Amino acid sequence: MDLITTATSKDEADRGVTVALLPVGSFEQHGDYLPLATDTIIACVIAREIAQHYPVMVLPPITISCSHEHAAWRGTVSISARTLHQVVTDIAESLSASGVDKLAIISGHGGNYVLSNIAQEASVRGPHIAVFPQASDWNKAREDAGLESTGHEDMHAGEIETSLLLATYPDVVRPGNETADWTADDRRHLLTLGMAEYTKSGVIGRPSLGNESKGLEILHSLRDSFAPYLSLLGQQS
Repeated sequence: MDLITTATSKDEADRGVTVALLPVGSFEQHGDYLPLATDTIIACVIAREIAQHYPVMVLPPITISCSHEHAAWRGTVSISARTLHQVVTDIAESLSASGVDKLAIISGHGGNYVLSNIAQEASVRGPHIAVFPQASDWNKAREDAGLESTGHEDMHAGEIETSLLLATYPDVVRPGNETADWTADDRRHLLTLGMAEYTKSGVIGRPSLGNESKGLEILHSLRDSFAPYLSLLGQQS
């Protein structure tokens, strides 16, 4: 998979950009038909789509993050929110030493709540870190791509994630998504009880609705939605 940049130091120096993209995914269960690396793949393909249209530097992804709610399933691996916070802030400080002083975190996993705190802390004196996509960006992408399920209904391994993988890396999608729909709209104690309390399969959503065309439209929408983030990060602070 071409998910890690092969740019050289000279390539980046010649381009002279000051905003980097850091894909942050996870390594967690996505039912029986999507890979453990789903969130990482999605964060990387969003970053790649953005980089094809905007002057940014793309970093290698963070592939393990905060997936504690998925701990009941074999293969899920997590680090603490404290560790993720430290890794991301260390990366931002290291980048700044070489003249790249703004960072857009491309978030592929909704459970990494600490990323929002990192952006808040770093941007007290001016825009330095942003987290993308936000809920409004995902909602717009759903609308633009004509998705049938809502963001709440389609929480995990559903229509949107299946569509993105079918559009970019269809070979990693195993048979079975067509019959894997699972409804669990009332998840008020998810943080306390974990995913296993609400789904037997690991899926919450409607993967049967996913297709390649929707995935491509989602990417195009997210690409366009990134423009104001880059504008903000490009401001002098």
